[in-house]
Amino acid sequence: MSTATDPQPQTPPQQTPQPPQSAVDPLMALCLVLVVFLVLGGAGYVCVVHPVLIAPIGAVAGVAAALAAAFAVVIAFRRR
Repeated sequence: MSTATDPQPQTPPQQTPQPPQSAVDPLMALCLVLVVFLVLGGAGYVCVVHPVLIAPIGAVAGVAAALAAAFAVVIAFRRR
């Protein structure tokens, strides 16, 4: 008996598991847009009705924008 004619056992190729595709949930995106629109609209209304509050609301909005940008960068790097 020669080993050249004996069939070799076939092993299936090893497949590495693929990470799930990160897709944006449409309902979550809609909720995010609505919340941002309502918050900005409310802040704009308060600034128009009470002009004295323009400076404090602007300061809070500036800090909130910086924090949102920082969180966005952190979340973007965590998903990689």
